Amino acid sequence: MKYEIKGGELPVVVCYLENGETMITERGSMSWMSPNMKMETTSNGGIGKALGRMFAGEALFQNRYTAENGDGLIAFASSFPGEIRPWEIGPGKEVIVQKSGFLAAETGVELSVFFQKKLGAGFFGGEGFIMQRLSGQGMAFLEFDGSVVEYNLQPGQQIVVDTGYLAAMDGTCTMEIKSVPGLKNMVFGGEGIFNTLITGPGRVWLQTMPMSNMAAAIARMLPPSK
Repeated sequence: MKYEIKGGELPVVVCYLENGETMITERGSMSWMSPNMKMETTSNGGIGKALGRMFAGEALFQNRYTAENGDGLIAFASSFPGEIRPWEIGPGKEVIVQKSGFLAAETGVELSVFFQKKLGAGFFGGEGFIMQRLSGQGMAFLEFDGSVVEYNLQPGQQIVVDTGYLAAMDGTCTMEIKSVPGLKNMVFGGEGIFNTLITGPGRVWLQTMPMSNMAAAIARMLPPSK
């Protein structure tokens, strides 16, 4: 499979498939395709994996697109201004990504739900709690909100991230949801009551404009409903 990413801040990835090649995507992600692309809706791994994806913010079912009777073309557009990043998934190259960050992948890539270990804090930790793990083998495409800043953490090195700004991290990193210290800081600080603590080794990708923050800013400007 070959691909190219177009569109700048409103990106789309155009994938060129050879005859018989297949890609998976979430419902509604396909933007355009050649007529010889066959679509099949599937749970892709059974109802257990499907429920896990739904819990992580993805659709219960996935769509499989296969090029038949010759080479094919299919495009997947981002749902929000930002970036589409290609990811080569393989043994030892697992990645943890924000919920709803998965756009499309080759069929060898597997999606599963990723839980933050300390559930007590996690249920109140917002977007930083439930994420997705991408494993298996193949190329995946992820969508991030706004621009992306990358850090490479050394073993034991840490970074504190406001929940929602964590876009992805290597599977070698660990994360913990921690409450903001001090009641006054929680109530009057305006930064929420939880942060995400990420510990290396591994790379971390942070996004500059989480969709949830944008939605909240717009909601504050709307007139109250009557």
